Amino acid sequence: MKLRVFVTLKPGVLDPQGEAVRHALGALGFEGVNGVRQGKMIELDLAETDADKAQQQADEMCQKLLANTVIESYRVEMA
Repeated sequence: MKLRVFVTLKPGVLDPQGEAVRHALGALGFEGVNGVRQGKMIELDLAETDADKAQQQADEMCQKLLANTVIESYRVEMA
């Protein structure tokens, strides 16, 4: 079963990479970009065929490794 995990910084957490991208877009002539938040997307291909169990496995992976839950949020989607 294929899943996608989207990890983003929680609101209020500074995002220096996002700010660098926003600045670079302005330098390239893209005006009106007031903010950029950067994250990551992770694709998982699990052997599990039960959707609920796959979701549970992905949640556990996020809690233990894929996301720093102190400063990041995540969501899991079926791919």
